Amino acid sequence: MSFKRNVLGVIAAIAIAFGVAGTAGQAMAASVVDDILKRGKIVVGLSTFVPWAMRDRNGEVIGFEVDVINKLAKDMGVKVELVPTAFDGIIPALLAKKFDVIITGMVIKPKRNLTVNFSHPYAYLTVGMAANKKMAAKDGLKTKEDWNSRSVTLTIKRGTAPGETARRNFPKARVRQFDDDAQALQDVLNGNAHAFLTSEPKPTHYVLDNPDGLYHPFGRGPFDPSASAFAVRKGDPDALNFFNNWILYHELNGWLKETHDKWFKGRDWKSRLK
Repeated sequence: MSFKRNVLGVIAAIAIAFGVAGTAGQAMAASVVDDILKRGKIVVGLSTFVPWAMRDRNGEVIGFEVDVINKLAKDMGVKVELVPTAFDGIIPALLAKKFDVIITGMVIKPKRNLTVNFSHPYAYLTVGMAANKKMAAKDGLKTKEDWNSRSVTLTIKRGTAPGETARRNFPKARVRQFDDDAQALQDVLNGNAHAFLTSEPKPTHYVLDNPDGLYHPFGRGPFDPSASAFAVRKGDPDALNFFNNWILYHELNGWLKETHDKWFKGRDWKSRLK
């Protein structure tokens, strides 16, 4: 009798174990990719960064990021819904399931990776400076040491990677944060701050557009090479697998490079903003 009870106990334990494993397997199978295909629409969180995503003169969102999102949706056979979100709140919004994925030039960082999972990189960037010529000359700012001073004021977009660039390279400088690039740049043009730190090619474009007022103190994009990736909620290996393979596919066929060069090396799109 004891032997029989032991055998039944083992069978029951095995059944429970398989049941738990089956339940876990079902849970893992519930991917955001399945949700996207079922609803026929991918919902994407993004913030505006020139030339990643920006509004043209008709109010339409255009940019490298938008081309990536539209191509991804086309390959999936679904429509697109864009959810513009302030950058410093975009990860909490993803976790709250306000959208399926973040595609907004988000740099891979260990601290962020504790909260979300990143795909393979699909773009690479550096941080540059667009500086006020008159202010820099007036204050005698020539070397990196000169710029690392309490008398220097820098601007950044709130919540973005260039904030860390500023703190690491110019820890003594004052840093003013703004909700969008236009405000941060205007503060420099108005003479209220010495320089705007942001990802290339924006500083280069700003200098080209304002040759009398702005310049590159240290050349084009000298700071913090980094990689941008899609961000998804944790616990979804199927989504990561799909996005990783989509990125790899379009790296190998040249589409990502061609599209990146269109927005980051060309300037034909500038006419659509006026």
